Amino acid sequence: MELRTLLTDDRAVSPVIGVILMVAITVILAAVIGTFVLGLGQDVQSTPSASFDFDFNSSNNNVTVVHTGGDSLVEGDNAQDVNVTTSTTTSDWFANETDISAGDSQSANFSSGDTVRVVWTGTSGESSAVLAEQDAPA
Repeated sequence: MELRTLLTDDRAVSPVIGVILMVAITVILAAVIGTFVLGLGQDVQSTPSASFDFDFNSSNNNVTVVHTGGDSLVEGDNAQDVNVTTSTTTSDWFANETDISAGDSQSANFSSGDTVRVVWTGTSGESSAVLAEQDAPA
């Protein structure tokens, strides 16, 4: 057999590549399935969907934030913390109640031009989101 024939013969390349691809796909599938079986895919907490209204009282620089609908926020269940924040204050909504549902309200002081936010923190403490925000009147 000639050396030139051995170097140009590529008949066995396709089966080798096929085997390598099948092994790679099997390893990837095992990793994905193993992740969910071990519960690593369950750590993601979705942000609740809730609506809020802001009632600004400029005479005493007080804002009242009212939960108007959507998901209830329950301490320890779907929320670790819910705060009403301005540039000068942070008001812990769970200090007064542990279940925030439609009709519940929280007050905070504000300064002219502040942005008032309702900030949610998930039960793990690793995720947070601004559920609502509004600028105070100037």
